[in-house]
Amino acid sequence: MPSLRFPSLALIFAISGPIAAWAQAVPAPPAAPPASFAAEQKAANAADGPRRTPPRSFPVPTEEVSPEMRKLIALPFPPHMDAAPNSAAEWKELVDRRAKLAIAALPALKEKLKVDVQPAVIGGVKAFIVTPRTIPRANRDRLLVHVHGGGYVFGPGEAALPEAILLAGFGGYKVISVDYRMPPDAPYPAAMDDAMAVWKAATKMAKPRNMAIFGTSTGGAMTLAMVLRAKAEKLPLPAAIAPGTPWSDIAKIGDSYATNEWVDNVLVSWDGWLGHAALLYANGHDLKDPQLSPIYGDFHGFPPTILTSGTRDLFLSNTVRTHRKLRRAGVVADLNVYEGQSHGQYGGDVNAPETKEAFTDIAKFFDRHLGR
Repeated sequence: MPSLRFPSLALIFAISGPIAAWAQAVPAPPAAPPASFAAEQKAANAADGPRRTPPRSFPVPTEEVSPEMRKLIALPFPPHMDAAPNSAAEWKELVDRRAKLAIAALPALKEKLKVDVQPAVIGGVKAFIVTPRTIPRANRDRLLVHVHGGGYVFGPGEAALPEAILLAGFGGYKVISVDYRMPPDAPYPAAMDDAMAVWKAATKMAKPRNMAIFGTSTGGAMTLAMVLRAKAEKLPLPAAIAPGTPWSDIAKIGDSYATNEWVDNVLVSWDGWLGHAALLYANGHDLKDPQLSPIYGDFHGFPPTILTSGTRDLFLSNTVRTHRKLRRAGVVADLNVYEGQSHGQYGGDVNAPETKEAFTDIAKFFDRHLGR
């Protein structure tokens, strides 16, 4: 079947014969740059301070990268990369346009992964219950809570569902996906209030030791912030979490905001729609508030955590900083980084082997740490 791609995640690619033939098939190594070029770069970086690099191009990687994933890595920048809506109406038009693309792909995705989706209201909040048609015996008393990505502005309603469907399908888990309120109508703390209301209600539907929270990007940041808030409010904690490429520092802080700018073909730059969305959501609050940027919170006592990113991800530093801070706090924390991938591309194509691998890894991690 054709590849299924999901803009809301955007997420989400024998040698034989004689030696002579093999040699002809291997491309010649690129010519070394002239000595003058090296001398220029050496001079440009002769002093302490920022690194300065010349204009470069980055070929699509081929080793350890599937053909399906290579197609995602090779895609041009998204048309909304530099969007700067000036009104609530302009934001809603952009959000609705992208949502329609994601929703159109859902029927085929649900059928391929054999899951059913039902709308629900849980804890007074709109949500969806994603249920595999076959649930392994070990997972029958387990329940996952999903918070979607999208920069706090994208992914309303069913458009939020691709990631929840992927983990439900590949992992065999029942999932509650939270359809939290978003700007421009509902800035911070509405999304967190909704997510916590669902979490409180969900802990009455299953035992917390049998539960996990997961999400990518914004959903990864919210996953971390939910644990911080649950600790502060003395609520039950999940047995494990999976914050994928989390937006754990909502400001433009972190090495890969610079090193992967204009390399990541999903987010591209903080200085586009992403930065505008950050400020819209924060609504004047301190960007270092741990409920907005959970990297500044206390990670002691966190449940076991699995993080996922890619080498071209604008949020690679967010992910690495989060992993380091978890480990320094004594938390069990795994980190999976995929070759060549931009932001969230491990969930961008259900037919890519990397997508199945990433969500299967998360499912296996949960299986090790959740009760039965």
